[in-house]
Amino acid sequence: MRAGTQGVAATTAATTDFVAVVPARLASTRLPNKPLADIGGKPMVVRVAERARESGARQVVVATDAQRVVDAVSAHGFDVVLTRADHPTGTDRLAEVAVAQGWPDDTIVVNVQGDEPLIDPRLVHAVAAHLAEHPECALSTAAHPITDNAEIFSPNVVKVVLDAHGRALYFSRAPIPWSRDAWSAGLASVATLPAATTPVFRHIGLYAYRAKFLRSYPSLPQAPIETAESLEQLRALWHGERIAVLVTDDAPLPGVDTAEDLERVRALLKN
Repeated sequence: MRAGTQGVAATTAATTDFVAVVPARLASTRLPNKPLADIGGKPMVVRVAERARESGARQVVVATDAQRVVDAVSAHGFDVVLTRADHPTGTDRLAEVAVAQGWPDDTIVVNVQGDEPLIDPRLVHAVAAHLAEHPECALSTAAHPITDNAEIFSPNVVKVVLDAHGRALYFSRAPIPWSRDAWSAGLASVATLPAATTPVFRHIGLYAYRAKFLRSYPSLPQAPIETAESLEQLRALWHGERIAVLVTDDAPLPGVDTAEDLERVRALLKN
């Protein structure tokens, strides 16, 4: 299944019932106190929660490990849950929230990262709708095509390979699928390699889960491929779960990892 900008809008035209959770850890090595960074008079995590609310989610909950974030979010009228501080992954943090909220098994829960103040609300809704349309899947996510070899070969860009039904076969930091004939010369000069001979998709880190799977996630043993790639979504694939992938033509605007990213977002939201 493929959806471009118009396709995403069309997908969100029908109402999908879902909730959104915004995980927000206060600790950050590159940008201290990141969730509370001021953007136009509001903390960044509140900006993200506002985007999640615009997506049509019937409930938006911020999940954090810090009382300062609880206080800031509550002051702006959003639901917030103070979670354990020792969760190994963001998905584990969401699982704690799902248990605390008592959501039924079939509730669709979208993870909207707390450092994505520019996330398109239509994409949030579309990923939720995509999971609703694929009852055989426990999760859904999104991806967009890339053609730049520098991106394809970058370990910081996560790639996903799809099956005939648009479900994820594998996620990797490596260039997949490997265009054997085009790239047989090797990696000595990535810039001079020809274009890939088959589509390559960049994974967008936005997930929707069924609450039943989300609650079970922390009890699933870590997968060797998850540890090797440092990609927590591989745990689901390793244990036999299916992940539906919504393909959009447009790359989302980047999130905030550094002070430079923060200044860029502040400038964009001024306009």
